Formats: sequence, structure tokens, C-alpha cells
Amino acid sequence: MERPSLEINLPDTHEEGKLYVVDSLNNLNKLNVCPAESQHALDEEENTLGAGENTAGSNRKQCLFFVTFILTLIVSLALVSFVIFLIIQTRNRMDQISSRLLLEKKNIEELKKMNNMILKHLNQSGFKE
Repeated sequence: MERPSLEINLPDTHEEGKLYVVDSLNNLNKLNVCPAESQHALDEEENTLGAGENTAGSNRKQCLFFVTFILTLIVSLALVSFVIFLIIQTRNRMDQISSRLLLEKKNIEELKKMNNMILKHLNQSGFKE
């Protein structure tokens, strides 16, 4: 079943007229290729998918990007907070250690003085005997 090809000479029209003619030719070609029932299904698919997919897909991408961005910010904030907490804890521990070292240094100096006093006392008592 060969069908004759449709040859139409397009007159000089404006761009909108050319688009209308091309759209009409596409519709005519669909009618010749597809039976009436399937043509109706194709038209419904084009109407629902053509406009809906672009906006729905775009909205999904924007929503996904927004959610990813928010999650990234939350994770970053949590990590920065944890690092600040660790810095503060480390500073507190270092302060405690340095204060303990100072106390121990004072204790060691007092022990040295007491040791010197004891040695002097022993030396003096040993010479008297």
C-alpha cells in the first residue's frame, strides 16, 4: 500500500504561517500513518507529557537542588560546631594541665627548699658529734 507523497509548495508567508502549515502537515501525516483510535491516544500523550514533563522535571530538579543545598548547609554547620566544641574542650584541658604543672613546679621548689634545710640541719648536727 504505497501512498503518494504529498508535495506542497509553500507560498511566501510569514514565519507564523509557515509554522502553522508545518504543524498542519504533521497532523495530516499522523492521520495517514495512525488509525483514528491510536491518533487520539497520541494527541493526549503529547498534550499531557509535552507541557507537564518540562515543568514537573524542572520543579523536581529545583526541589532536589534546594533539598541537597539545605542538607549540605546543615551538615556543614554541624561539622563546624563540632570543630568549635573540640577547640574549646582542648583549650580547657590545656589550661587545666598548665595550671597543674605550675602547682607541681611550686611543690617541687618547696620540696627542694625543705631538702636543703634538712641537709643543712644534718650537716650541722653531724659536725657537732
